[in-house]
Parts: sequence; C-alpha cells; structure tokens
Amino acid sequence: MKKGIIKRVLGVTLAATMVTLLMAGCGDDSSSKKVDGGTQSASSSKYEEPLTIDVFDSQANFQGIQTGWFAKIVKDKFNMELNIIAPNVAGGGDTLYQTRSANGNLGDLIITNADKSRLKDMVSAGLVLDITDYMADCTYLQKYSEAIESTSALAEQEGTWAVPSEISTLSPTEPCEASDPTNAASIRWDLYGQVGYPEIGTLEDLLPVLKEMQDAAGTSDSGKDVYAFSLFKDWDGDVMQNAGALAALYGYQPSGFCMEKVDGSDMQSVIDEDGIYVRSLKFLYEANQMGLVDPESTTQDFTTTQNKFRDGAVLYSLWPWLGSGVYNTTEHTAEGKGFACATIDDMACLSHGSMPYGKLEATIMVGSQAKDPQRLVDFIDWLYSPEGIMASCPETGGTCGPEGLTWEMKDGEPVLTDFGVQAFVDIKADLSVPDEWGGGTWKDGISALNFKTVGIIDENDENGMCYNYQRWDDYLEKTATPLSEDWSAHNNNASTAIDYMNDTNHIMVLPGTNYAAPEYSTDISTTKEQCKQTIVEYSWKMVFANSDDEFNSLLAQMQDTVEGLGYNDVLAVDEQNCKDHFAAMDEAVKAAQ
Repeated sequence: MKKGIIKRVLGVTLAATMVTLLMAGCGDDSSSKKVDGGTQSASSSKYEEPLTIDVFDSQANFQGIQTGWFAKIVKDKFNMELNIIAPNVAGGGDTLYQTRSANGNLGDLIITNADKSRLKDMVSAGLVLDITDYMADCTYLQKYSEAIESTSALAEQEGTWAVPSEISTLSPTEPCEASDPTNAASIRWDLYGQVGYPEIGTLEDLLPVLKEMQDAAGTSDSGKDVYAFSLFKDWDGDVMQNAGALAALYGYQPSGFCMEKVDGSDMQSVIDEDGIYVRSLKFLYEANQMGLVDPESTTQDFTTTQNKFRDGAVLYSLWPWLGSGVYNTTEHTAEGKGFACATIDDMACLSHGSMPYGKLEATIMVGSQAKDPQRLVDFIDWLYSPEGIMASCPETGGTCGPEGLTWEMKDGEPVLTDFGVQAFVDIKADLSVPDEWGGGTWKDGISALNFKTVGIIDENDENGMCYNYQRWDDYLEKTATPLSEDWSAHNNNASTAIDYMNDTNHIMVLPGTNYAAPEYSTDISTTKEQCKQTIVEYSWKMVFANSDDEFNSLLAQMQDTVEGLGYNDVLAVDEQNCKDHFAAMDEAVKAAQ
C-alpha cells in the first residue's frame, strides 16, 4: 500500500437498475469535448434559449450570479447562469426560507435539508417538482437510485423529490475524511513546537498551551493582534455552533436540545450545568478571560473569520480544513509554519462515517415553478457524473477540479498540473484562471453551490482514482514539507491525522444512516423556536461574561427562562429522537459487519 493511500473498502451497493443512456436527456456526457483548453458540450445546442435560474441554497456562503470557470462550464454545457440566493448571506436563520415559501416559489433549484420534516412540508406546500418523468435517461442519478428513493420517501407522497448529498459506496463505519477528522484540535503547529510540544491532557489543558503560543506569535502577517479563537455567529442554530464544534472533540453533536454521543452511549441536555455543551461554553469563557478570544467575534461573519486565518491572526481552527485551507500555503509550510492536528489525551473526536444513503442535511431539488425543468434535471444528473463531481468541487470539499486545468492522468495515475499545484498546494488566493477556462481567479470561480454530491473519498468508476486529490501519491509527495515532516515525526511517522487518530483510538465514528428525525408538533416547534433564541443569546453572553459569578448567573437565567417556556417538553421529544437515531446507527453497524 502506497504512503497515504488507504485500502479500498467494499461498500454497500447503492444502485438498483441502470438504464440505457439515450442520445437526448440526462447523462449525455459522452458528447463532451475539450475546446481551447476548456470543457464544452457538443450537444449544448439543444439548450438554445439562454436561461438564468434562481438557486435557493442553504449551503452557500455567496449570493449573486456565479462567475468564473465553473460558470463557464455550466454556460457551455447548459446555456445557463446560476443566481445564488443564500440565507447564510442574507442574515441567516429561516427568515428567507419562510418569506419565499409564503410566496410559493423558493427557487428553480433548491438546496436545503430534507430532514426535520422540511421535505414533507415543501412537497405538501407545492414548492417542489416531482422529477420522476424527467429522470428517464439520467444514468448517473439512476446509479444512486436507492439513496434518492430513501430520501424522497420523507415527503410521504409518491414521487421523486430530492437527491441527497455525499452519497458514498463505502461502508457506513468507514471514516469519510481524506486527511483530518472533521472535528479535531487543529492548531498552529509551528508555534506549538516553539513552546516545546507540551502534552495536552484535557480540553482545559489546551488553554495555557494556547496562551504560550499566543505570546510566541507576536502579530499576524499584516501586523494585527493574534488570538487563539476567532468566532462567528452565521452558523448558529439550536445552539451556539462554535461551542458545539468543541463538544465534537469528545464525540458529541447537537441533536435539537440533546447533545448525543455518536457511539450511542450518552445523551445530555444542552443546559445541563455538568454537560458537554456548558463545558464548552465555560472553556470559551475562560479563554476570553485569558485574552485568547477575538473581541470582534460577536459582530463578524465566517468570511471575516476566514480572512483572519489567512492573515495568521488565529491559532486554533475549530475544523482542520478552515485553518489549513487558507494558511498552509507553500511559502508558509516550507518555513515549517501552518496548521496541523494536535492530540488531546482524553479526546475521541467526531469523525463522520460514509453515507450509503447520502446526507439529508443537504439535498438538491427542482422547484415547482422552475423554467425548463428537464434542463435542470440534466444539470443535476451532470453534477453526479464524474465530470460534474470533479468540476463542482466546493472550496472545502477536496475534490480535484476540472481535468486539464487542475489535474491530468499520467501513467495511469492522477497528477496535479502546474495550475493545480498553485491552486491546491500553494493555495494562491489570487490565482488567475486562463481566459479559455473563464478567467477571473480560481477562488472566485469555485462552485458557489457548496454542494458535495458524493463522499469525498469515493472513487471515479471510470479510472479508479479517488476524487479527493489529498489522497493522491502525487499530492502527498508535492506537499511533503518541513511542517508535515515535523508533524509526522511527533505522531508515530503517520502520513495523515485521520490514520494516526484512528490507530490510536482518538476518533469516534458517527455511522452513516438514513435516519431523519420526525416532524415536531406545532406546539413543540413554537416552543423550540423561543427556547433556541434564548439559548443562543445567553450562550454568547456567557462566553463574554466578566466574571465567574456573571457566567453562573447567566447560566441560571438561561435555564430558568427556557424551562419557563417549556424547554423540557421539547427535550423529551429530542431524547426520543436520539434513542431512535442510536437504534438506526446500531442497525447500520450490524449491517456493515
């Protein structure tokens, strides 16, 4: 087995019956040809009328018309422009969803969750189109028919309504990450080395280490103050999301107002003073007391935070991809600088298992008012083709980008082109794309859909390569740096953090299932909305409390307020949902054995 390449796991067969590819309709990818270095479809003439479609996208972090190289591919193949409508950019929450739903038109394409009764509600309200008749010739969607049928069943109406994301052919107990666990203690490794690689016994032991690192850091690349943590509010839901990310270091994730341990062994109320969520809030409060938290955290968004990582102004990344994705440039890593995963002795950080039935938190649908629905279903089918999977790589998805631009095949193995090295190894923020590929910068041209169609370490059936370039021998050789070599030397000579932590029992895999929590009753839903607003508001106040007494007082106020609103009624429902989820996980584990 070559360095950095894991053994292929024989997964669960997803596809049922493959239909014959016809000349027209979905899957007509055989007509694609290279034109002046770009990709253009010889059959694009069948889409004679230019079309601009509205894409309501709960995953997107950009709003407006898609531009750049991905826009050119979509234009060439489908004569279509994508106008992204992003709740994350438009203030977050469900306000935009509710407003557009009330008007009877969410969008021509819809990317949002199908669980928590959302798909059922959308179908009942007539917002989503049944695409069964449009899929007759969709070769790639037919490959994932079981996952699509399982997801569509949540509508409780006959029809094909939604296609889930991250569908995988791997085992549900196989970690799906390419190099780092989804949630791990990712820190500026060079500064960790400067302070002597101190052992970190528990989460709380991390704070004095980060303080030493902050003192050693001085200022950012642009001369600004450096903080261990830089937080943001964009992704808050039932709880303060950034605190939930810390709880994942011990295998917990929020499920409503329950913190469920993904091995099925525990569930806790988020307001339990001895629970993992309040522990995470207390940790951030203590970090702030030590001067480790960016004071702009309460007012900034994810993009601002990301730019601070790029500037070297943040030392701890709640998700490994965030810090390393923008700071670990060729220049930095050659100097031994960059983010890497540290080990907390008692951690079992959450790792997501592969999803044979796809991910319900992000699904793609056609809106009931869509113009030219066949063209949109053709587009969805293309997104699930090898070409579409590669070309629609999200910024943090790890897929390899368009063949000929970022990579090529040599001697039967995928290798990065010179441009691919600049995009994926050098991580040049202002990397210019050749005009024949659409111009602009690489970053600005990345698909704004932020939608991962298949599992990130799944393989291309046509050539056997992993879609994720981080698993390629060529990438591993090109990214061998003083930083990676130093990290490996301190971690049993491992090639990747996911392999090291798996071998040392420091991860906890959340098995991939098709479980979806049932709909809340109207009364419970109303109560929950009131409670979650209180929980999120007080969570932020607690992090920035001025003293232990104020922290404890705010905690008591939060508990009293939500309990007065009916919190325990919601919690009882969430606890039952957790039990049902645990049963589904247990079933998935047994099926994989």
